[in-house]
Amino acid sequence: MKVSFTSSSLVTPSKPTWNGIMQLADWDQIGYISHISTVHIYKPPHKQENSSIAFINNLKDSLSRLLVHFYPIAGRLRWINGGRLELDCNALGVQFIVAETKAKLYDLGEFSTSSEMTSLAPRIDYENTSLEEHPLLYIQITKFQCGSISICPAMSHVIVDGRCASYFLAEWANFARGESLDFLPFLDKRILRAGEILTKPTPPNFVPFVTPPLLIGQKDVNQEREKETTVTMLKLTKNQVDLLKKAANETRPDKSSRPYSRYETISGHIWKCTSKARGHKAEQKTGFGISVDIRKRMQPSIPQNFFGNSTIDVVADACSGDLVTKPLGYAASRIRETIDKVDAMFVHLTIDFWKNQEDFSPFQDVHGCDEGPFYGNPNLGVTSWLTLPFLGLDFGWGREVYMGPVTHDIDGDFILCPDNSGDGSVIVRACLQVPHMKAFKKLFYDYV
Repeated sequence: MKVSFTSSSLVTPSKPTWNGIMQLADWDQIGYISHISTVHIYKPPHKQENSSIAFINNLKDSLSRLLVHFYPIAGRLRWINGGRLELDCNALGVQFIVAETKAKLYDLGEFSTSSEMTSLAPRIDYENTSLEEHPLLYIQITKFQCGSISICPAMSHVIVDGRCASYFLAEWANFARGESLDFLPFLDKRILRAGEILTKPTPPNFVPFVTPPLLIGQKDVNQEREKETTVTMLKLTKNQVDLLKKAANETRPDKSSRPYSRYETISGHIWKCTSKARGHKAEQKTGFGISVDIRKRMQPSIPQNFFGNSTIDVVADACSGDLVTKPLGYAASRIRETIDKVDAMFVHLTIDFWKNQEDFSPFQDVHGCDEGPFYGNPNLGVTSWLTLPFLGLDFGWGREVYMGPVTHDIDGDFILCPDNSGDGSVIVRACLQVPHMKAFKKLFYDYV
């Protein structure tokens, strides 16, 4: 799909904001430190009082007013010693791009599998420009010939995690509709001990993360990384979700434990089906990556409006043979046990671990260069968007007709999203190697 760019400008806060250096928390500086994109597609309202020109101008104006409150995202990153980063809150602004295409919305076909979606995302030149030069937020607005519009924000993962990104977009939608903020952002990163210098050593037996296992007989992940993947979207009705939860809870190993959550149940089901579909040997170790929100796990808890990264990645493990032959409660229990170990003490020990690292660069995936942990075959990871306000964002044209990631092409990557109907159904976005997808889809519903 050919896209023509009509304008590109920096949007700055509409009022003066605090300027200075903000110390980043350790979580902000490890893992993926590039931009993460989502795309939101809207059809024009039946009444055309709100034209596309007025709609885009309002998006730009409301964004400028929003940046007064979310001023860190209008700043720039800079490298400091030890592969670490700091944030210069200088109000240089965010990039606002307007584009148009002669394509119509139906040309995208199935949104989730369309290769054309990347045309709707900002093109960020990582090759020829340094990290310090990049705005922390790029937004591309694309007008379709049929009158529809896509909004595609690309936000720096150094500044936000998924919860913060969705929170920012929800507040922008409020401003665009002429409403006020639901919550002021909590910007003080000292709550995660940002800037603190640690002098005590980390306990020698403490390891905050586990490297996911390799396929039996392989020495690295290169062969699996290169294999072709495919994407599908599978729907679980509320009744099917309830049936899975019933099956998991009736077979949980510890009958005295609290009932399994929707995430634990569906994720256990995915893990079980994936292990079977991949045809693993019974003794094959498989890792399950989980991103755990620590806001409520700290003492005292972190404010829910904290603006920054506040998740810990941990890995559950099991043998494929056990996952395939044992009931669903077993897979859910392995996930539960791993999540439960992330308590306040674990969080502080993890912070201590990172503060004792002299160089962060080995732990950073810079601009998607695939240096981080590999969750492809024999591993997987399930990210939940079920409680994030990504869906249903109304910027003045009503609810979107589609919302999702721009790209989703990494083997073993699964995303749980609420169905657009709002009836409690769940959409599972699945990416697997091509030879495994057919078997996975069959097992996914056979096991329900």
